[in-house]
Amino acid sequence: MSNLAHSNNRENLSSALPLGKALVLYVDCVMLTNFRSYESMSLETGANSVVLTGANGAGKTNLLEAISFLSPGRGLRRAKLSDVNKIGAEAPWAVSGRIFTPDGERQLGSGLLPRHALNSETSPDRRIGRLDGENLNSPAAFGDILQVAWLTPQMDRLFIDGVSGRRRFLDRLVAAYHPSHSREVGAYERVMRERSKLLSEGHADPQWVSSLESRMAEHGVAVAAARLDAIDKLSQAISESQSAFPSAFLSLGGDLEQGLLNRPALEVETEFCERLVSSRQQDARSGRTSIGPHKTDLLVRHKNKDMPAELCSTGEQKALLIGITLASARLSATQFGAPPILLLDEVAAHLDEKRRGFLFEELGDIGSQVWLTGTDKSLFELMANRARFFHFKDGKIEAE
Repeated sequence: MSNLAHSNNRENLSSALPLGKALVLYVDCVMLTNFRSYESMSLETGANSVVLTGANGAGKTNLLEAISFLSPGRGLRRAKLSDVNKIGAEAPWAVSGRIFTPDGERQLGSGLLPRHALNSETSPDRRIGRLDGENLNSPAAFGDILQVAWLTPQMDRLFIDGVSGRRRFLDRLVAAYHPSHSREVGAYERVMRERSKLLSEGHADPQWVSSLESRMAEHGVAVAAARLDAIDKLSQAISESQSAFPSAFLSLGGDLEQGLLNRPALEVETEFCERLVSSRQQDARSGRTSIGPHKTDLLVRHKNKDMPAELCSTGEQKALLIGITLASARLSATQFGAPPILLLDEVAAHLDEKRRGFLFEELGDIGSQVWLTGTDKSLFELMANRARFFHFKDGKIEAE
C-alpha cells in the first residue's frame, strides 16, 4: 500500500474536538517509509484523537504498530524487526513523528539499521532511534519523551497464556512511572545472556562470572524494586477510581519482589548473588538462568469476585485488562506529567454498546490522544465531533 494521506488545511484538522480535555501530549504527524504495507505515507491528525476504519488487512494495525515504535521496546506486535520491512523494498523501514509534549515540539524517528552501517559485531536486526535530528544510543530514551500504551486482540489471552506476556505487560506499565526501567531491564538481560554464554562454553573465569553476577544482582534488584513501587501506586489508583470496568487486585510472583517486601535491598541483592553462584552448574547444563526477575509473573484477581483472572470469563478478562490500562493511564498523567498515547486495536468491537459508552467517557476524562481501529464506523458514533476519522479503502487513506 502506497499513498499520501495529508491534510492541506490545518484549520480543518482543528475543527474536530479533542477527546475530552485539551491534549497536552499527542502525535501531530506520523510518516512511514517501507513499513509493512506502506511504501510511503504521511498522516497529519493535529491535537485530536483518531479513529481508523476499514476492512481487515487494510493496514490499520500497521499504522498503530508504527506509532508504537516511537516508544521503547519491540512494538505492539513484537515482530522480528527485519520482518517489518515492506516486501521487496531495497531500503530499510523507518518511522518518524512530530510529537507535541508539555515541553514543546519534538521530532522522533526510528527504523532498522541500514545494511551499510552493519559490521561483524552488529546485529542485522537492530533498531535505531533519533531525537530532534540526533542519533540516540538506544530507543529506550524515547521513554523520557512520551509514554505509549496499547491493547490488541492478541492480548485478550494475556491471563491464560504464558508468563512472559504478562511480564512484558507489567514492565510497560512500570516504565510509565519509572522511565529508566526499560534500560534497567535491558541491562539485566544483556548481562544475563553474557553469563549464560560463558557458563555454556565451560572453563569460564570464575572472577569474571562473579563480576557478571554482581551486575545481574544490582540491575535485578533495581528492576524488582521499580515493579513493586509501580504495582503499589497502580493498585492505589485502581482502588480510588470510579471506573465502570471491574477492579483488579494486583500482586507479583517473584523471589526478588517478595524479598524486597520485608528486607533491605542490599540484603536481597547479596542473597541473589549467592544463589546465582550456587546455580552455576545447573544453569550451565540448561543454557539458561534459573532464577531472577526474568521469571516474575504478574498475578491478577477480579476484586469483586475474588477470583483469579485466568478463571474469569473471556468478557471479564477483557474488561479487567481495559480497567488496568485506564487506571495506569490516569496514574501516568500525574506521574509523568501527561497521560500516555493510547493505541486501542479493535477494542470497541468486543464491547456491548453500554460498555463502549463507558470506555469513550473514561478516555475523555483521562485526556489521552487515543488511536482506535475498527471495521465498522458505527461502533464509534459516540466519538463523532470528538476525534478525526480516517477510512482505509483500495490502498488509500481518506479523511472523513
